[in-house]
Amino acid sequence: MKTNDERIQDILNHLDTLSYIRPEEIPDIDLYMDQVTTFMDEHLKDTKRYPEDKVLTKTMINNYAKNNLLPAPNKKKYSKEHILLLIFIYYFKNILSINDIEELFRPITTGHFARKDDLPLEDIYREIFSLESKEMEHLREDVKAKYERAGGTFTDDSLTEEDREYLQLFSFICELSFDVYLKKQMVEQMIDELRETNPDRKKK
Repeated sequence: MKTNDERIQDILNHLDTLSYIRPEEIPDIDLYMDQVTTFMDEHLKDTKRYPEDKVLTKTMINNYAKNNLLPAPNKKKYSKEHILLLIFIYYFKNILSINDIEELFRPITTGHFARKDDLPLEDIYREIFSLESKEMEHLREDVKAKYERAGGTFTDDSLTEEDREYLQLFSFICELSFDVYLKKQMVEQMIDELRETNPDRKKK
């Protein structure tokens, strides 16, 4: 069985393998749905929990279009902008509801999708993901700090080494989870405020 020190090292090593899809990696030609799902699966495979998981399926894409997260394809083909939106959706769908993502995306899909006179969606994507390296560095330091704090808990000599290792691991997981919980609360609050600025749209 791994020690907690080995576990944290595995986590930090895994973080080093993660990277976002750069716009230049996305084909400039429109793709059919099968090509889109293959592209996403190949480029985001390192983010999957299990090897057999699918990053994106046809059903998911159809559901996103049905719920107004994704503009309709042009003659069954998806543009580079469609793929950029799908990448955003991929990251958001694990923490937000479909309705929240729709609310958050509305100004993007109406004001910057396939519009030549506004800030292009690709430029928005580049700007946001340019923060990645600094955010990853901050994340690594935060994770290590949380791990150190968790390592200072449950130091009672009456505990067995095995029990202490588990309780300290539990403490570390709780710290990470509480952080995610609070940030999710903040994001949902901001989306609710966006929704309230449009009184004609009732909360679903």
